[in-house]
Amino acid sequence: MEKIKLVYRFDNSVAHITLDDGKGNVLDHLMMDELQQLADAFGKQQHLKLIVIQGAGKHFSFGASVEEHQREYAEAMLRGFHRLLLSFRNLSVPMAAVVSGQCLGGGLELALICHQMFADRTARFGQPEIVLGVFPPPASILLPEKIGLSRAEDLLLTGRSAGAEEAYQMGLVNRLFETRAELDAGTDAWIEEYILPKSASSLRYACQAGRIKFNHVFNNFLPQLEQLYLAELMNTHDANEGIRSFMEKRKPEWRDA
Repeated sequence: MEKIKLVYRFDNSVAHITLDDGKGNVLDHLMMDELQQLADAFGKQQHLKLIVIQGAGKHFSFGASVEEHQREYAEAMLRGFHRLLLSFRNLSVPMAAVVSGQCLGGGLELALICHQMFADRTARFGQPEIVLGVFPPPASILLPEKIGLSRAEDLLLTGRSAGAEEAYQMGLVNRLFETRAELDAGTDAWIEEYILPKSASSLRYACQAGRIKFNHVFNNFLPQLEQLYLAELMNTHDANEGIRSFMEKRKPEWRDA
C-alpha cells in the first residue's frame, strides 16, 4: 500500500494503521481505497480486539482532498468516504484514534467514528468546511452525538479549531498526554490494561450494544445529508466558489446563493 502502513501488534490482536502520504495525510481517493481494503479484510479476523489509527509525522490528517470536493468529483468522493466510515462502523471492533497535530475535516470525521480518542498537547481539532462554503455530512451527525449539540454547532458553524485542552474538556478527547512519546506509551498501556484481557467476541457485542442509538441515528440521517450536499449544496454558486477560491489561493466572492 502506498499511503497506509499496517502493523499487527500484541499477538495480532491489535491492528495499527498509520496514515502516511508525506504531506499532511490527506484523505484522497487513493488513501480511502486503501483504508476500505483494510476495513473489508478486518471483517474476516475474529481475533481482532482493537484498531488504532494514527498519522505519520506531525499531523493526524489535514482532511479530505479539497480538489476532490469539486463538483465533478464530489459524488464519488463523498459516497466513497461514507462507505468507508460505515464499513468501519459495521465491524463493531473497538477503534482508537491517536492524534498529534492537525485533525481536520474528514480526518476528524475518521477519528469521530472511533470509540476512543487520545491526543497530545499539539493536537488541534476542527471542521473547517464552512470556510469553503460547504458542510461535513458525517460530522454534522457524529459531533452532536459525541459532544452535544451546542458544542458541535460551535465547531460546525464557525469552522474554528479547538486545541487539545479544550477538546479534552468538551469530551471529544478521552485521554490527553503532554508529548507524542507519552501519547504512544500511554496508548499502549491503555491497550494492555483494558483491551488485551478481554474477549474479542464480547468486545464486538459491547460495541454493538453501546452504539445502538448512535448507529440508528447515523444510518437514518447520513443518506439525507448526502443528498442535501450533492443535490442541493453543490448546485449553489457559493459552494463551488468556496472550493475554487481555496485552490486558487484567493478570497471567495460570495453571492449568498
